[in-house]
Amino acid sequence: MTTAEAAPPEIQSPLKRLTPEQIEQLGEEFQKIHDEVFDSLGDRDAKYIRSIISLQRKLALIGRVELFGARYWPTWILGTATLSMAKILENMEIGHNVMHGQWDWMNDPQIHSSTWDWDTASTKEAWKHSHNYIHHTYTNIRGKDKDLGYEIMRIDPHQKWHPVYLLQPFYNLALMFLFEWGVALHDLDLDAIRAGEKSQKQVMHELKGIAGKARLQITKDYIAWPLVSALVAGGVHWLIGPTLARRDESKREKVKRVSLKVFDKARRRQSGEARLAFAVDAAKQSYKATVWANVTANIIRNLWAHSIIFCGHFPDQTYTFSQAEVEDESKGAWYVRQLIGAANIDGSPLFHVISGNLGYQVEHHLYPDMPSTRYGEIAPRVREICERYELPYNTGPFSKQLGMVHRTIIRLAFPGGKPRPKPGPYKGGLRRPGEEGARVEAAAANSNGAGG
Repeated sequence: MTTAEAAPPEIQSPLKRLTPEQIEQLGEEFQKIHDEVFDSLGDRDAKYIRSIISLQRKLALIGRVELFGARYWPTWILGTATLSMAKILENMEIGHNVMHGQWDWMNDPQIHSSTWDWDTASTKEAWKHSHNYIHHTYTNIRGKDKDLGYEIMRIDPHQKWHPVYLLQPFYNLALMFLFEWGVALHDLDLDAIRAGEKSQKQVMHELKGIAGKARLQITKDYIAWPLVSALVAGGVHWLIGPTLARRDESKREKVKRVSLKVFDKARRRQSGEARLAFAVDAAKQSYKATVWANVTANIIRNLWAHSIIFCGHFPDQTYTFSQAEVEDESKGAWYVRQLIGAANIDGSPLFHVISGNLGYQVEHHLYPDMPSTRYGEIAPRVREICERYELPYNTGPFSKQLGMVHRTIIRLAFPGGKPRPKPGPYKGGLRRPGEEGARVEAAAANSNGAGG
């Protein structure tokens, strides 16, 4: 938006319809849910996260082993799919949630927000500051929440338009494929750098951290594991080379087509030099195929994370807030802002596990430190509060939420635009399979069984 462009019309926030007494009561009710859940945490919850971590590690190992045969398409597809799922679980249900402090109550030094690091480009320190603190404190406050468009996209009509936004559908596409790297650079906070609020020493420290994470991922995914695949494939083909040569010679004798040239070729295969060449060729093919499998797995993880996170924050149903609206905000008002500033995604139990339970983005924003497995249990209680206080409960199918996100990104690439209609008060009737404990127990049991 240019400086001369008119401001879009305001849509009244549900906060305006609540009295101070109601807001205070809401805060007490939401806090009661939090306290009751934390009082009930125990072995069931600890068993779940340990089972998920065990399952993820086994999937990662199985995927790596399957990629020893990456030069063959069936095993390439199978290994890539298995590794992709392992990376998604590590990023969404484990890394994101552990670093939120959701499992700190266990006092397990191995599963703790102070020690856990994840397989992504962002350093844990930078991510916890920009996400845990900035985003979850200033959720959807324009000019304060750096995750509102990630500083590069116009996703709210109140943001001033600039010609650079004409390209946002294209760089959003790039961001989808390179999401972990976009988040890492976003954590640098370019606005703070431009404003001189970050010292050069701090910027260099953070860049060094990103470079270190990049080196680890590049070494692991594009050098070390492809090299292991190459050595295995080369070794196997070194052993089976003479067998293949003898089989070739036998077939040619059977059809009586043995020419001098073919016969000599079969003989050379059995020589040490030809045998080595046969193994080296297999190793090279395996190395390249494994590199591309790892590239693909990282892209799949990035696409999934981008889609889930954007669906939780940028659909039409979510509200944004001016800084004046949240001045002197009470705890109850903070809860309401979190409630109406996020959107859920309907899905199956498996969907919620592989999305890090961020299909319950509303519950996550209300209780970012609560173990994610409990979101499905408390969702009916959150909806009941919404119904009594005539507040919206934002949710919808994955395809609908994702469609709204990309429509917004395309529409607001151009000047103008106005806030989309918001949902009315929740009227009840929404139920999801697996809520109120059954989903959590089944998921924990299945994960534990799969993890051995």
